[in-house]
Amino acid sequence: MANQAQLLSLVRSFAEGDKARFETVALQLAAEAAQRGNRKIADQIRLLIQDARDRAAGDIETRGGPIPVVRPKGELAGLVLASFPLTRLNNMVLNDDTLRRLRRIVDEHRNRSKLAAHGLKPRRKFLLVGPPGTGKTLTASALAGELSMPLFTILLDGVITKYMGETSSKIRLVFDAMKVTRGVYFFDEVDALASRRLLGNDVGEARRMLNSFLQMLDDDDSEALIIAATNHPELLDPALFRRFDSSIEYKLLPTERIREVFQKTLSVFDLSNVDWAEVQSSALGMSQAEMIRAADDAARVAVLNNGAQLTTTVLVEAVRDSRGATPP
Repeated sequence: MANQAQLLSLVRSFAEGDKARFETVALQLAAEAAQRGNRKIADQIRLLIQDARDRAAGDIETRGGPIPVVRPKGELAGLVLASFPLTRLNNMVLNDDTLRRLRRIVDEHRNRSKLAAHGLKPRRKFLLVGPPGTGKTLTASALAGELSMPLFTILLDGVITKYMGETSSKIRLVFDAMKVTRGVYFFDEVDALASRRLLGNDVGEARRMLNSFLQMLDDDDSEALIIAATNHPELLDPALFRRFDSSIEYKLLPTERIREVFQKTLSVFDLSNVDWAEVQSSALGMSQAEMIRAADDAARVAVLNNGAQLTTTVLVEAVRDSRGATPP
């Protein structure tokens, strides 16, 4: 049932611990089996994947006792989105320096006990800066996936809008949860909370929100990994930068690296006849997230309508469709 490329991809993803890619290949095999009429095999593959996901979620919930924030309830349900990413750093295309810095973070947290034996702790607070779609959100998912931890996403812009006047107390709930549940806590669009522009408009509520957030960052001594992201570092209050152990800059990929994103995502397909110059030209200026979405769309078309053959035309059309789905 599996072709040579798919078998190699399965073995490679298993050897590298790339759960996300392993699942993708397995589910593609299930889809092909269903197409050939092997419904029983297809269903068995899907059930095995779902069982593995359920066990992974259960392991996270029960490790170290009850974890009440994994599926947020009550007030936390309106503040935090919980997920269990399978993304790995190998799924991303990053420049060498950024990848090196992210691998250091993973290494420090995997070896907490070794550091503790020498009176050291892993760094836990990081600020990611760069244009939209350059990999900041995907990085939070990849760190959670690498460390087998849940990812808790806090959308600050929505929290501020919904709970204006009580934002600080709501964010306090999140920091309290960090003491109970070790995970990756991702504060997206942190400029919504710590913007100098915002402070210029309101020296009352805005200043209280910022001061409270800074104090919470200072006081936090949990084992959680705190990631904040911004598309507009120039708007941030300078005091915020000092609260993080390090900041990491992200940029749009150069043309010559666009090919890598598609090749990683579509590793189970024969891509030998793809005109990469045309694909790269059509995808220029797109974010990694958009490219991955386009690659996944192209894979669906290839499997369902093109005899599992992935051509330049299929890829370019998927790229154009993906651009059309992206807000200006």
